[in-house]
Parts: sequence; structure tokens; C-alpha cells
Amino acid sequence: MERKFNKQQKLHIKTGDTVMVIAGNAKGQTGVIKKVLVEKSRAVVEGLNMVTKHVKPSAANPQGGIIKTEGSIHISNIAILENGNQFVQDVSLTKTVNYNVFLKHQVNQQIV
Repeated sequence: MERKFNKQQKLHIKTGDTVMVIAGNAKGQTGVIKKVLVEKSRAVVEGLNMVTKHVKPSAANPQGGIIKTEGSIHISNIAILENGNQFVQDVSLTKTVNYNVFLKHQVNQQIV
């Protein structure tokens, strides 16, 4: 009998990070992470990967219609930016007495 473990993956990103898309249709664009979907290894980036959604009329939206919302992007297709123009090479998690600290190791490469 197989055992199934529900171990969550540790991600190199978190909500509020400034990121750049390194692959896909939005390659080269930057934005801020609004939401991280840990189970799916995806993130919603503000203003990127806009998708069209058809909304049925309801009490909250009596007219319904077609709206545009941000879709999710796989985390392997985004890279963290530091100071607006430098890639972060590695992110490590260190545990202190009361809380966790993210350490970001920068690359000396400037992004044009």
C-alpha cells in the first residue's frame, strides 16, 4: 500500500515581491506578486497574464458581462528582482528563535 504525504513545497517567492517574467508570452515584463498558490506552484502577478472571464449575472454583479482578471504564472517562469534592476540568484530561509528570515543573494548582473 502506498503512503501519500501532503508535504507543501517550499517556494522562493512570497507575496509582495517584485518579479520579472523570464519565459512565456509576458517575457521581460515586471510586476508585484498578489497571491501565491502553493499547491499548484503558481503565482498571480499584478497586471500580467490577463485572461478574459465571462461572469453570469448575480446579486453582486447584476449586469454580468466579460471582465479581465490576472491569471496565474508558474513559479519557474518568474525571477525575483531586487532594487528594480538586479536578479536575485538564490533565496535561502534561515530560522531564528521567533521567526523565519529570507536571505537574498544577488547577482552582479544588471538588467537593462
